[in-house]
Amino acid sequence: QVQLEESGGGLAQFGGSLRLSCRASGFSFSAYAMSWARQAPGKGVEWVSGIYSDGSNTYYADSVKGRFTISRDNAKNELYLQMNSLKPEDTALYYCTRAPGPITTMEDLPQEYDYWGQGTQVTVSS
Repeated sequence: QVQLEESGGGLAQFGGSLRLSCRASGFSFSAYAMSWARQAPGKGVEWVSGIYSDGSNTYYADSVKGRFTISRDNAKNELYLQMNSLKPEDTALYYCTRAPGPITTMEDLPQEYDYWGQGTQVTVSS
């Protein structure tokens, strides 16, 4: 069965860095675009970043552009999110999720994504 397992979250200071990883199994990873989403307490799900199945294109939310970098290793079935210059407003539960096909955009609806990891908590102190 499809499984997505995030890791790498934790506590960081303002201006610090964290690297999230997502290990995928149970499907042909290289055939699907992947995205990172986050949810802060009391707020809805927000797209953070996405990457095409072949890694040829990416998108970023305006709030993280220039600070976060998404990447993937199709040989290892892994997705990554390098987060630099962290801010307290980045505090959230971060999810790895599989797109319905090889392309992902910020206009996609979260309910269109069938598979989500359990999330990894990122907390940034000021």
